[in-house]
Amino acid sequence: MKNFYLWLIILILLCLTSCTRSNNNAPAQESNLIAWSGAYPMAILQTGEQPLWFQLTDDGPVLIDTIEDAAFTNALIPWPYALHIRFLREVAGGAEMTVNRDGFLKVAVNRTEQSLALYRFSGGDYWKQYTVGGFIYFGTSPVALLYLDNRFLDTDTAHPVNRTWSYNMNSNTPYPADISVFSAFPAEEGWDIDTLRLADDGFYYYRAAKRGGASPIVRMFRAASLSQTEYSISEEISIEKFFNSAPRQTEFSHPSLPLLPEGFVYTGIAKAGANIFASWEEQEDFSIGAAGFVVIKN
Repeated sequence: MKNFYLWLIILILLCLTSCTRSNNNAPAQESNLIAWSGAYPMAILQTGEQPLWFQLTDDGPVLIDTIEDAAFTNALIPWPYALHIRFLREVAGGAEMTVNRDGFLKVAVNRTEQSLALYRFSGGDYWKQYTVGGFIYFGTSPVALLYLDNRFLDTDTAHPVNRTWSYNMNSNTPYPADISVFSAFPAEEGWDIDTLRLADDGFYYYRAAKRGGASPIVRMFRAASLSQTEYSISEEISIEKFFNSAPRQTEFSHPSLPLLPEGFVYTGIAKAGANIFASWEEQEDFSIGAAGFVVIKN
């Protein structure tokens, strides 16, 4: 009987020791797993004497040796369906832009202004179906508008239910950003919002269209705010007033920008720290071939 109790005590001690070791080991194993919770750069750019040329691809921007390497690499297709930098904006600490049929790009300058971090926020397959029709700030958030463009191509793709998208530095994936004023034009009823801009007069201008059926409808509005409140009622306006609110076409140039091959043009420019960031396209009428951007020392 004494032996029985002795073995029972030994067995209990073994169990307690095993459980204690297991509990002590668990936190040590978990501490080796580091979860990255923010956006990560796809590249760190260090400018030198030579320009850094990037061409847009389905997998994001890729570095090419010279701009001549981009010529004739992409078929010329109507601009609504082509990869290109649709909007480029200089912001504090870098530049932000929307890439048609892809998502957002951001260039951020480090504290010493010696290098640039390039971030990509890809919208994946959803963005590949639609055209970017606007880029504004909604509050403090950058917001891009997506719409279905079927002027050059018949498609049975539905109008985007998630029309407006934003991003932040918490993730490399953009997210839908609801703008309540557009709820008056449901995508399920055939409505699309194909233009959105903030004009020099401080008003937001947008166009709602229902083009299917026997009698297409196109309506143009302006609003002091895009939040659906009693103080932000949209005013329907004439086509002349709508088109007069559009920014004037500008030729982008800078003495430091390298020359482009025939058929290529610069479409936007921004200063990023001690560097110049410029978007470029291969153009022919309404079509775009290769597109991308160049980074040079200022």
